[in-house]
Amino acid sequence: MKKPNIKVVCQNKKARYNYEILEIIEAGMVLLGTEVKSLRQGRAHLKDSYARIKAGELYLMQCHISPYSHAYHDNHEPDRVRKLLVHKREIKRLQGKTQEKGLTLVPLRIYFKDGKAKVELGLARGKRMYDKRETLKRKTEQRDMERAIKDRQ
Repeated sequence: MKKPNIKVVCQNKKARYNYEILEIIEAGMVLLGTEVKSLRQGRAHLKDSYARIKAGELYLMQCHISPYSHAYHDNHEPDRVRKLLVHKREIKRLQGKTQEKGLTLVPLRIYFKDGKAKVELGLARGKRMYDKRETLKRKTEQRDMERAIKDRQ
């Protein structure tokens, strides 16, 4: 089986810091032509974006894709709401989890997989301040251990 060709457009690094990611879901995106061209140039960011379920469909909110520089008059709205393509049973399962357990859907990255634009969503629970400090502490300890091992060699 052939390995899929993946090109990452943008990542949401703050999401892994602010949230505990419990599950990862891949979804397709419904985009306009100028949005695809702009994504291929890497002109997007996921800061403050989130996914929401409305009327049985999944949408990506506040995701900024910059207008395409070479478009003349038919350019897209940068912060428009974009529909995500996921199976109906998956949407129902996610809706149940987000309503019951107080979880949220956070986009982690946008990428092209075999030429198709995809978004990676994380089913996430917000971290408390002491959890964030613990994460930073573990990260610095890990970095120090790796540095010590490297120095011995």
